Amino acid sequence: MAASTQLTEQQRRDQTRFRGHRGGMITMHRALGHFHLGPMNMLVAIALFLSFTTLWLAFLPEVCRVWQWFFSVGLRYLPLDARIDVINQRFGILKFAMPSLLIRPLLPGFSLWLGITLTTIALFAATFLLPRPMVPLIYLSRAILIIQGTACLYFAIWPSQFPHTPDSYIQGLMLFSIAMISIVPLLFTMTYYIFDFGIARKAFLTALTMSYLAIFVPLQVLFQAMFLQKTVMFMPILYIIFGMPADVMIIVAFYSWGMTWPFRKR
Repeated sequence: MAASTQLTEQQRRDQTRFRGHRGGMITMHRALGHFHLGPMNMLVAIALFLSFTTLWLAFLPEVCRVWQWFFSVGLRYLPLDARIDVINQRFGILKFAMPSLLIRPLLPGFSLWLGITLTTIALFAATFLLPRPMVPLIYLSRAILIIQGTACLYFAIWPSQFPHTPDSYIQGLMLFSIAMISIVPLLFTMTYYIFDFGIARKAFLTALTMSYLAIFVPLQVLFQAMFLQKTVMFMPILYIIFGMPADVMIIVAFYSWGMTWPFRKR
């Protein structure tokens, strides 16, 4: 009788582990419920990884030419004072001519610094007037404004010691973007291809993500160049908010969308 009571108590504790704070049952996530890492999924994952990586590296020189064309069109129609520079890059046997933009570095004058600083303070104060339902937007806005505020403080104390130039920043952004697109097949191999969505959907999501990033990169650079030509004071917020995190969030967004698709029927 004691053993039966003990068994019942153990079963009750096991069931409690799968209940939420309101007593409802916590079901297994649909991805885990359909996760079957069989030999075929492994072969498909390896094949897609090798195929997309090879295609991307083979067409990278052509993609760089398209980016250069984007820059030339942007310089023609945008109020942007910059020049196109082509940098020969080599990684092992891979060679490509990466386009970039040359922009004259400008430190902020006192009037520009004062205007940006007062605007940052005013916008930060305005976040306290937003309604409570907008809490996510409030905290996001404050985080962005705090980053800009630190830049204002830095350029107020050490303006001449800022070590970066728009040229080096844009070159680094271009190299990082190329690296991010290059590792998309590897990321999806470890996180998406292992699920049974079917080879067509896996290939479509990978091609769509890489193509979107390839179009986004030159637009991202032109957008940031519009601010960098005014002053390098905008560089910290452009790098931290609109640089690498923007590329990462695009990949996460496409991956999240792909995970909502129905699994292949067995």
